[in-house]
Amino acid sequence: MSATVGSGPDNRRPAQMLPPAVRSAAAWSTAVILFITVGAFAVFVVVELRAATIPMVIALLATALLYPVMPWFVRRGVKRGVAAGLTCAILVLVVTGGIALLVNSLVNSAPQIASGLQQAGDRIASWLGPFGDKVQYALKESSGSGSTLVDSLANGVLSGLGLVTQLLTGGVLALALVFFFLRDGHRFGDAMHELMPGRHADTVIACGQQAFTAMAGFMRGTTLIALIDATFISIGLLVLGVPGAAGLGALVFMGAYIPFVGAFLSGTVAVLVALANGGLGTALWALGVVLAVQAIEGNILQPLIQSRTVELHPATIMIAVVAGSGIAGIIGALLAVPVSAAGLGVVSVLRGGVERSGAPGGHRKRHRIES
Repeated sequence: MSATVGSGPDNRRPAQMLPPAVRSAAAWSTAVILFITVGAFAVFVVVELRAATIPMVIALLATALLYPVMPWFVRRGVKRGVAAGLTCAILVLVVTGGIALLVNSLVNSAPQIASGLQQAGDRIASWLGPFGDKVQYALKESSGSGSTLVDSLANGVLSGLGLVTQLLTGGVLALALVFFFLRDGHRFGDAMHELMPGRHADTVIACGQQAFTAMAGFMRGTTLIALIDATFISIGLLVLGVPGAAGLGALVFMGAYIPFVGAFLSGTVAVLVALANGGLGTALWALGVVLAVQAIEGNILQPLIQSRTVELHPATIMIAVVAGSGIAGIIGALLAVPVSAAGLGVVSVLRGGVERSGAPGGHRKRHRIES
């Protein structure tokens, strides 16, 4: 009498009883959930420790912008500590002078810009007819609550002083970090080799090099492009006789660090001020100047000036700006693109899609994102 084949108990583990497709889907789902959890935890830590993380990111961006100054000093026999100190002094002078220039331009032009915007609003409201009257009435009602706003601001003087203290503390911390990054950045590779096995250390060094290269490309390219855009738009507005051209140029310069959103807002303000003071014809000419400068920037300046290591898809940039502003406000919007570029560089290194070459802290190796 023969035993029935397969009638015995199934000794396989429960996971092996599932079909291969189900096991693969479960593994991928676990990996995705783990990735999202780790990412959410990282964002939570960054937000909760923003008093330290934001100055650190700003210090890395400043270091990326100023790092070429260090070799210039070192080649002339200046010690690294002294060279880092001189570079930080240059940074303080440039930042202080730039902020003073921008603030002075904005303060001197603010009344003209505000008056121009009010006149432009009135003119657009007259064009829209009854609907424009409703919009204008709503704006006046909202402006009528200005005393309430002033009272609330007056009651928050202490919190404002606390914010100023936090900004000063963050600025001092960022400046100190810039000094240490400049002075000791070349030791990054050796430190990684001491902490990790050779292969893993090389991967970490490669990720750090590519992230640094991406941030450096963003800072240098964006600063130069912002300066060129602000100069040409200011010249165009001056030729058209638009009041407050210097302040509008300052807005263009600052807006260049927030892709899409900054250019749109600063350009819109310039066109509205031109509409108020020169009529529709001047506004159209101002719009033409803004669009021409933006076209030159997108088709000539960015491919020519900005490193290919900073190129991101426009959709990725918009999502990064929105997410950054939601996490950390205006600071998050400013830091979103360079941080995203650095993250893309790290991903490219891990995927093996880059070539090695020199960068600070490594062994004369560098990585480029292939576009």
